[in-house]
Amino acid sequence: MEEKTFSIPNITCGHCVMAIQNELGALDGVASVDGDADQKRITVKWDAPATLEKITETLKEINYPASS
Repeated sequence: MEEKTFSIPNITCGHCVMAIQNELGALDGVASVDGDADQKRITVKWDAPATLEKITETLKEINYPASS
C-alpha cells in the first residue's frame, strides 16, 4: 500500500474535503482519503490499479490540483 499527503491550496472548507474524498474514493484501488481543511491537506492510501499519476490527474480534473 502506498500513502502520500498532498497540499491542496484550493481547499477552503469541509465541503471541499468531502468532494475530494468522494472523487478519489471512487477510483479503483484507493483505500482511504483523509483530509484537513485547516491545513489544506489530504492523505491518500492506495494500491494498484490506482497510481500517483491517476490521483494527481483526478485532483486537477476536479479543480483541486496538488501544489508542488
